[in-house]
Amino acid sequence: MIADNDITQTMHEQVVAAIESKQPLRLTGGDTKAFYGNETQGEELHTSRHTGIVAYEPSELAVTVRAGTCTQELEALLAANGQMLAFEPPCLSSNSTIGGAIASGLAGPARPWRGGVRDHVLGTKLVTGKGKVASFGGQVMKNVAGYDVSRLMAGSLGTLGLILEVSLKVLPRPSHELTLALEMPETEAHEIGLALRKGGMPISASAYFDGCFYLRLSGAKSTVKSAANTIGGEALQAQDEFWKALRNQTHEFFQQFDRPLWRLSFPPATGAISRLDGSSLIEWGGSQRWVYSNIPVNLIRSIAEKHKGHATLYRGRLPGVSTFHPQAQVLLQIQKRLKQAMDPHGIFNPGRMNKDW
Repeated sequence: MIADNDITQTMHEQVVAAIESKQPLRLTGGDTKAFYGNETQGEELHTSRHTGIVAYEPSELAVTVRAGTCTQELEALLAANGQMLAFEPPCLSSNSTIGGAIASGLAGPARPWRGGVRDHVLGTKLVTGKGKVASFGGQVMKNVAGYDVSRLMAGSLGTLGLILEVSLKVLPRPSHELTLALEMPETEAHEIGLALRKGGMPISASAYFDGCFYLRLSGAKSTVKSAANTIGGEALQAQDEFWKALRNQTHEFFQQFDRPLWRLSFPPATGAISRLDGSSLIEWGGSQRWVYSNIPVNLIRSIAEKHKGHATLYRGRLPGVSTFHPQAQVLLQIQKRLKQAMDPHGIFNPGRMNKDW
């Protein structure tokens, strides 16, 4: 077995060599999200052998793990201690890594209630675009000075640096959960969802699909039972399997491949949008909408902008179309300067976030 220090050194040397030769690198872990983002070219740098738990003290509610560690392995360890990754990262296969989870920035059903990926990042250890190994933030909640740099890694798709290790905040698993299924039109589901959210109900996930509104309640048994009696509906059998299928995108909705799959994000109060033609699934109380559609890219993105949202071409590339919604010029310049500061030689996943750099 190759020692971890040797693996770290090998990856570090590969980055340094790429900088010196001005050759780009394609960073990859389990490579389960290669479809997400714009295409990128370069010599592959794999983190999949860089595995293992660096530090874990359950009483501190924090864990430090190497980037190539399988997400399922980490979650099994946390579950054995009654804890969890609150942002529920999608595991698109058993090869999905925690480094990939952070780099993609994708969160599961609990996102609006428990926070997104960046909200749970305490610290990171990186190989920077200047060829240095650097640590940012901390390993526990009480020692997170400078963690804003670490949070930049969430959703950066490997364009700002090579993640070696990440420290994450974890949470206790809820003592009781119950999922309710209510058959109703989308407009009614949206109104009820908003009212329940304002009413302080113990909701930890919501989804609307095929005429049915699903609500997951989490917390103390008495609190969940009281909320369920107020809301009504039928208790969903095999609820864990249902939310796992949504989170890991094995649900029947995600098995369509004949049209592009769009991921649309909106403010929470956004109601039904009739112009979004096609098969759809709504999560996060209406904030996240998955839509299969062949309507022109300019139209779907103008609809998103009209409702103060944005549209991401999540799966299925189209000629000349960027994966990500065009940004306002001021934000684009900030992102460009950040890329230049973190990766001055432009070697990390060039073009993945923005086709121009």
